[in-house]
Amino acid sequence: MGTPEQIAWVRRAAGNFVSAELADNGAGACGILAAPLRADSKGRSCAERWDAKLTRMLRRPGERRALRRLLHDVGSARVVVHGDWATIDLPEPLLDSANRLRWTENCWMVSR
Repeated sequence: MGTPEQIAWVRRAAGNFVSAELADNGAGACGILAAPLRADSKGRSCAERWDAKLTRMLRRPGERRALRRLLHDVGSARVVVHGDWATIDLPEPLLDSANRLRWTENCWMVSR
């Protein structure tokens, strides 16, 4: 299940990720992604890719409301820790179709 400290770290990482999305802050979102997901791709930095993604995403009707609801849910979501992997049970995925985080770089990072 994880220690109370691990669970708090996972919730904090998930909350920081959703907060960065709400703020349309690609660099902030990238700061919570595991290293392989932060790598440059096709000549674009992680922040550039996420800035573009968030701009498109936040234009959709209801998206900010859904993110605020998700941010609220983070505080009480069930967290399960298995070694250096953790999951958080949220109604919507943090990234793609997964709600997984990995302990790396001395903190919990969103991962696939």
